[in-house]
Amino acid sequence: MIYYIEHSSPLGPLLLAATERGLCGLYFEQHKYFKGAGGWLREDRHPHLRNAALQLDAYFARERHTFDIALDTVGTPFQQAVWRALQELSFGTTVSYRAIAQRIGNPGAIRAAGTAIGRNPLSIIVPCHRVLGATGALSGYAGGVERKRYLLALEGTVITGSCR
Repeated sequence: MIYYIEHSSPLGPLLLAATERGLCGLYFEQHKYFKGAGGWLREDRHPHLRNAALQLDAYFARERHTFDIALDTVGTPFQQAVWRALQELSFGTTVSYRAIAQRIGNPGAIRAAGTAIGRNPLSIIVPCHRVLGATGALSGYAGGVERKRYLLALEGTVITGSCR
């Protein structure tokens, strides 16, 4: 069973989803790949959801730079490897899609890494917003490029490339 709550943020409402094992989704309004909460159960007291909401509030207040949340992601082994590489990115740092492909030991899989990054079900918590194009430009973000820009600014990141 998947449980969810809606949580306010500076980026608009967030939909947080969890199983008994951990957080499995964090979606923005109009999230590119979110198919809706059909069949999910609203549960405001779910411990993984409450924990995630508290940590997100601290992150947006610049009081937290890392997350300590149990996760329950579903994806292919390749996607899981990419998402683990994203979790290793420190607050305020950025890398390229090529660097992520290299980190997972598959330097030729730049486009596949980009696709896996785009399908990350845990925006912010698994920090896909920290991945930029090869020139340092902002590139796609399932929650919208303006949200990506906001998150990077929140972390003190200066964008050097032009927006595509």
